[in-house]
Order: sequence, then C-alpha cells, then structure tokens
Amino acid sequence: MTKKIFVAGSGGIGEAAALLLREWSELETEIYLGDVSSENLQKARETIARGSAKTAKIETILMPHEGSSEAMNAAFTACDVLLDCSPGAQAPRMARFAKDFKMHYANLTEYVAETDEIIELAAGAETGFVLQTGLAPGFINVLAMSLYRKFVEQFENESVEKIGMKVGALSAHAHQPHFYGFTWSPIGVATEYVKPSRVIRDSKITEMPALSDRETIVIGGRTDEADLTSGGAADLPEFFSGKSKRLDYKTLRHPGHYAWVDGVVRQFPNDENLSNVLLERFLAEIPAVEDDFVLVHASVEGFDARSVRRLIEKAYFVEPITINGNHLRAIQTTTAAPLCEAATMLLTGKYKGVVLQSQLEPTEFLSGNFISRIYQTR
Repeated sequence: MTKKIFVAGSGGIGEAAALLLREWSELETEIYLGDVSSENLQKARETIARGSAKTAKIETILMPHEGSSEAMNAAFTACDVLLDCSPGAQAPRMARFAKDFKMHYANLTEYVAETDEIIELAAGAETGFVLQTGLAPGFINVLAMSLYRKFVEQFENESVEKIGMKVGALSAHAHQPHFYGFTWSPIGVATEYVKPSRVIRDSKITEMPALSDRETIVIGGRTDEADLTSGGAADLPEFFSGKSKRLDYKTLRHPGHYAWVDGVVRQFPNDENLSNVLLERFLAEIPAVEDDFVLVHASVEGFDARSVRRLIEKAYFVEPITINGNHLRAIQTTTAAPLCEAATMLLTGKYKGVVLQSQLEPTEFLSGNFISRIYQTR
C-alpha cells in the first residue's frame, strides 16, 4: 500500500529527506512538498526527480505563512505522516495540523518552549509524534541510549558516572582566525552558543552557560575541541536524572574556533542581544562552504559489578554523498536520515502520542535502512 508523506519545508534538509525517502524507502511512497517559497519548491522538485528511475509522483504545495489553504488541507487529508523541516517557531503549528488531520508527525527542532507546547497538544493522540529527531538532538541521543543499554547488560550496573554526547558539523578545511566554515544555519549556531545547556551534574538536572566547559578530545586520531551548547541533549537529562552522575551534550569544533568566539564575546560583556552580535560577525567574517563532514561521538563511563572503571564509546565520521548526480552535504544526510527513519517507524503504527528520543527503540532505529546507509551502523 502506498504511503503518502508530507514534507513541510523544502530547504536543504527537507529536500534531502524527500530525496532519501523516494530513492531508498522500502515502502511505496508518494512525496508531497510544502513550502512558503515557490522558488524553493521548484528547485527541490527538480532535484528529487533528476536522474531518478522512480515513477511515483511528487506533489508541491505552496503554503501560506499563516493559517492553511484548500490545497494544504487536501494534501493533509491524503497524507499519512508530516515531516516538519520548517523553522522551529513553526513546529507547534505543523504539529496541530498533524493532530487535526490525523497524521503521524516528526520534527527536528531543538527549541524547548515549542517542544513543550507540542507535548501538551499531542497528549493522547492516536497517531505518533516523534520529536527532535534530527542529528543533535536526534541520532546522538539514540546512540547514547544504545551505549547505555550495552553498558548495563555488559557490566551489570544501571548507575553510571558519565554520559557524553558530542557532534560537530565541520568544514573540511578551516582558516584562521575563526577556523570555521558554515555548513548549516548561522542563526542556529549563534543561538546554540548563547542559550544555556541542560546537563546533569552530581546526579541532578541543572543548566550551565553555553561555552563554559571546554575540553580537548582525540577521536579517530584527530584532535578537536568540544564545549557545551544548547539543545542537543533532548530529553536525556530527565531520563538519566538519578541514573548518571554527569551528562552533557557538546559541540565539536576545530581547535582555535572557540578561542575566536571568546574574543568576540569579550567585546560585548552582558549584551542581551549577544546572539545577534555573534550572527553579524559570523555573516561578515565566516564563509559558507559546501565541503563538509559530520563527526559524532557518544560515550558511557562507569564501574562494573567488581568496581572496575569501564568506558564504552562509539564514533561515526560521515562525508557527503551523491545520489542520482545530486550532491548532498554531510549535514543534510545526517539530519534527514533520522527523520526518515522516524517516519518509517511511525508508519508501522506501533507508536502513538508523544515519542521522545529516550523512548525510541535503539536497535530498531540504528539498524534501520536510512540510518544504516548514512551512518554505516550495520
């Protein structure tokens, strides 16, 4: 039976999600693309269809900035699942459409207030709502849950000392003084550098300022820096409160980048609009680049039943790929693949109501078709 999937937002991630679903899905799918920009819709449609042997139709729906339209309502009525790749502020609106039209729903946003609003409106829904299922939050959280389960099974101890989650969307080349190139949204980077990070310290949930706990780490023989940023921990602080003495999410960067950011921040002490200040400097001084890679690292550390300290860790290095002649950056595929995997899991009908990252079945998720092909998890 053909499954109809509505992708709201046809930018880089939405375009990648639609392309992966059409080319790699083990289900028969029809793709509906929605966006406020007719130009984005046309570009995405051409990209998805280019060089493809698939014959399933691709519908495009021009969406109003507010409310709905006749075309939107007709598409929502026809579709089984809504994948939300729109800006985070739009997430509650999209989730409401999903609930009203009895569609499954999955999103990417790390925004806390919007996520809380969706949790409230989706309570008791007959369809499933998988939240924050991109790269970080998303894949990194499921990976951490998988390592924790492995630790408990192998070392017979449900209490651990430390859970670490680290992700870097990095440029393949980096130049001084900033040692960075934008591979995704400059606004997103500026925001995560300013908003507080939810962590566990001394077995309790707390908040720490972004960029306040820097460390140097060697992953796969290469040295990077990691520091606290907002949003990437998803609901794992709640799940591990009382189970782990320490938990945090950190963003990986090339050595030297955070020192440059520190220098910018010191010029504007106590500025309430620091994220805007950072954004202006980013746009003025840091180039957008296409050559990227994504580095993911998760670890669980603690003691086994004989009080021997143990560490389980896993890292993934993901580079760009080409599908039907279309170049997809690493940040596109590593973000879109978890969203596509969530859609596949939702379409089984096993999930109802709100599903947070700690509640996804790690083995099923990590061995799924989209995740395994992008992250090479099998």
